[in-house]
Amino acid sequence: MSVPRLRLGVNIDHIATVRNARGGDLPDPVRGALSAIAAGADGITAHLREDRRHIRDEDIARLMKAISKPLNFEMAVTDEMIGIALDTNPHAACLVPEKRSERTTEGGLDVIGGHDHVKAATSALKAAGIRVSLFIEPSSAALEAAKSIGSPVVELHTGAWCDAAMSGATDKAEHEFSRIRLAAAQAARLGIECHAGHGLDYVTARRIAALPQIVELNIGHFLMGEALFVGLPQAIATMRAAMDAGRAEA
Repeated sequence: MSVPRLRLGVNIDHIATVRNARGGDLPDPVRGALSAIAAGADGITAHLREDRRHIRDEDIARLMKAISKPLNFEMAVTDEMIGIALDTNPHAACLVPEKRSERTTEGGLDVIGGHDHVKAATSALKAAGIRVSLFIEPSSAALEAAKSIGSPVVELHTGAWCDAAMSGATDKAEHEFSRIRLAAAQAARLGIECHAGHGLDYVTARRIAALPQIVELNIGHFLMGEALFVGLPQAIATMRAAMDAGRAEA
C-alpha cells in the first residue's frame, strides 16, 4: 500500500503577532498566507483567539476571499467561535483548548471531561459542511473519545515530544514519540484521519513524517522564526524537503 503524500499546513498567527505589536496593518497575514501557498503550503491555519491577540475577525474574512487553498480555522469551543465558524464556513475547524493566561495552546482539548459539549459543537459544524478536527493528546482514551464524539479528524499534540527533543531529554523524548506513534496507529484503526502539530522544526518534522498514518502537519511558530533569517519561501521549501525525506522512510 502506497503512503499518501504528507500535507503541510502553515499557521500564520505570528505574522499577525508582529503586526499587532506596533498596530496598523503591516506585516499583513494575508500576504503571508499567499506567500506560503506560492512556496508550497497545502493549506493555511489561523487561530482566532477570544482576546484577538494575533488573528483578527477581518483577517479571517480576508483569508476566505484571498486564498486558493483550504483554511483551517483554529477555535475554542465557545458559542462565539462556533457562530463565527458557521457564518464564515471555512474548509476546516480545529477545536482547541484556550486559556487567557497561556502564551500558546497548552495541551490537548479535554475530549473526555468535555465530551458532550465538544460533541454538540462538532455536530453543528459538521452539519454545515465544515471538516472538524480535534486537537488532542496522543492517548488511547482521547482517541476513543474523539471517535465517540464523531470527529473525522484528530490533530495530535506534539509539544511534549518536541520540547523534550529540543532540551536533550532523550529518554523522555523517546517516550513521547512512542505515544505519538501508537496514537497514530490507533487513529488509523478507528478510521480517523490523523494530523499532528505543535513545536515541530525541521528535525522533528522529518522524523514524524515517517509515520505513515499521519497525513498532515501544521507548523507555524518555527517557520515564522526561520523566515526572519531566510525568508518564508525558503523556510517552507526546507520544511517541505525535510518532510519529503522523512516520508520516503515510511
